[in-house]
Amino acid sequence: MDELDAEIVGLLQTDARMSNRELARRLGIAPSTCLERVRSLHRRGVIRGYHADIDPAALNRGVQALVSVQVRPLSRAVIDGFKGFASGLPEVLHVFVLSGGDDFLLHVAVQDLDHLHAFLTDRLSKRGEITGFRTSLVFQQVSNTAPSRLPPPGP
Repeated sequence: MDELDAEIVGLLQTDARMSNRELARRLGIAPSTCLERVRSLHRRGVIRGYHADIDPAALNRGVQALVSVQVRPLSRAVIDGFKGFASGLPEVLHVFVLSGGDDFLLHVAVQDLDHLHAFLTDRLSKRGEITGFRTSLVFQQVSNTAPSRLPPPGP
């Protein structure tokens, strides 16, 4: 990525609904050049898509939690199977596959504490490959929705 690509990414992270014409105007380049650069960023996988940032509470998901999960035996089949199971649950927003003491981290959002308890006992505790899990409630969340490119490592 060069400087122009980085500027395009930065502007689209701030407002993904910006028109190509407006994007080109802000960058000081021709709309055709801007469009080709954005298409190239898509082809190269830099821009993976566009989405709306929705408040979970507006969808009756006022309680969020992070659930650390340990599974056994550690095999590709077990990891892939649990990952597929967890990502298909409507309560789960994100599934992270980890190294270290925990094998997975699930970001879940539910209506209330009773629903969180039901999720843990009715969905997770019944899975035979799960050997343990810990739950942490999320009180507040701050996200960096526009990360910038980090410089390459120095000598």
